[in-house]
Amino acid sequence: MVSFSLSSSSSSSSCLKLFSHSQFTITTLSNLSGHKRRSDSSCRFVVLSTHSNPKILKSNRRSRYGQPLSPYDQDDDDEVSRVTDVSDDDWLLNDDFAEISDFDVNGKRPKSHKGFSNSHLDGRNSKRTLEKSDKEDYYHRPSKTKEVTSGDVPRKGKLATRKAMEDRFPRLSEDVELDEKWLPLIDYLCTFGLKESHFIQMYERHMPSLQINVCSAKERLEYLLSVGVKQRDVRRMILRQPQILEYTVENNLKSHVAFLMNLGIPSSRVGQIIAATPSLFSYSVENSLKPTVRYLVEEVGIKEKDLGKVVQLSPQILVQRIDISWNTRLLFLSKEIEAPRDSIVKMVKKHPQFLHYSIDDGLLPRINFLRSIGMCNSDILKVLTSLTQVLSLSLEDNLKPKYKYLINELHNEVHSLTKYPMYLSLSLDQRIRPRHRFLVSLKKAPKGPFPLSSLVPTDECFCQQWAGTSLDKYMAFRQSLLLKEFAKKYERKG
Repeated sequence: MVSFSLSSSSSSSSCLKLFSHSQFTITTLSNLSGHKRRSDSSCRFVVLSTHSNPKILKSNRRSRYGQPLSPYDQDDDDEVSRVTDVSDDDWLLNDDFAEISDFDVNGKRPKSHKGFSNSHLDGRNSKRTLEKSDKEDYYHRPSKTKEVTSGDVPRKGKLATRKAMEDRFPRLSEDVELDEKWLPLIDYLCTFGLKESHFIQMYERHMPSLQINVCSAKERLEYLLSVGVKQRDVRRMILRQPQILEYTVENNLKSHVAFLMNLGIPSSRVGQIIAATPSLFSYSVENSLKPTVRYLVEEVGIKEKDLGKVVQLSPQILVQRIDISWNTRLLFLSKEIEAPRDSIVKMVKKHPQFLHYSIDDGLLPRINFLRSIGMCNSDILKVLTSLTQVLSLSLEDNLKPKYKYLINELHNEVHSLTKYPMYLSLSLDQRIRPRHRFLVSLKKAPKGPFPLSSLVPTDECFCQQWAGTSLDKYMAFRQSLLLKEFAKKYERKG
């Protein structure tokens, strides 16, 4: 476990001196309200990440060809998948459980930002933290660079002429000032599934990334693969953070991997975290990441032993404005449902993603829904503390249909949800309806309210304890029911 200094007794001046070279702004709480900085301010600090600073994001950015560029990452086609959140509660990964709603966060979908003015992200100033010799190695040591031919476009010999280059990449040659010296790198990146459109995107987002020596790029990507990054995730990482090709193994990649492991993250999960948040490498370990972790411990109240679990659930927590996210949601939940601080800390531990959910579009509508079905503030607090994931579920596709089924089919009252809040996270099609209908078909459904406890155990335990039949029989029944429900939906659409 990595050690962090939690002392708050030092003077303001010493704090400012300590973080004078930080990528974060150190300020007092009064400064957040618009007051001027005072020399006698307390040492309590607030971690401010420049990646979320609206002054840095340029909404009117355009490429050199006049095309508007979004300040947010554009994930490519449907091959790009999200890294699954993993917790100690493995049941959350079961297909029988509800899908998470993909509602917008503050009007935008949560994605990593681009277009920062930080020196370690700006290609014009990248020499400060990136390997300065990449371009020099490429142009002055061509004899040491071997061309790696793409498996997608087999060709014999070295592509040396511009005519051959234009034949292979006509769109790339037309849209950008393509240098034939980039071809070895482009050939290598093609092995990870990158296409012409991807290279144009890289060029517009961070052109220097295409000037990297292919041997250096290969060394860096092979290191990332060695620590657990999947081959299929490399393309998405490069498109989201092309600067990753410039980060050196010894001076950047290894130190960040060591930082993650020192938080208590198992080596088997490091690759998934990197794939989910490749922008992690653009932050200084000492000046950015450790202060963020220190804030989680000191201000939020997360115990050091729980840091690894929290980061695994939401890697983005390391690279976003955790101070504002925490304070605004702490204030909102305290006023809206009278939630004590300890309960909100439990919510962060169980589902830290909720710190990034929009209050107006995410948290408030779900709280209002629970209130509309008859829950008081204390009931809502019990549900959210036990199953914070409720805040991520779709109202129309999950919460409302399951509530109607609870009342109309299972003949339960709303107060049963405070005892079994897990019901709201279960899949209506994959678990709730099949198990209910199966027991009814066997005439083993008890009279009165249907027992929600029968929905909790695994399929094997359900068949043994409740149905008294084989697992194969239940699975066949469920499959048949799913086909019937699918046919009904198809007919309604037709």
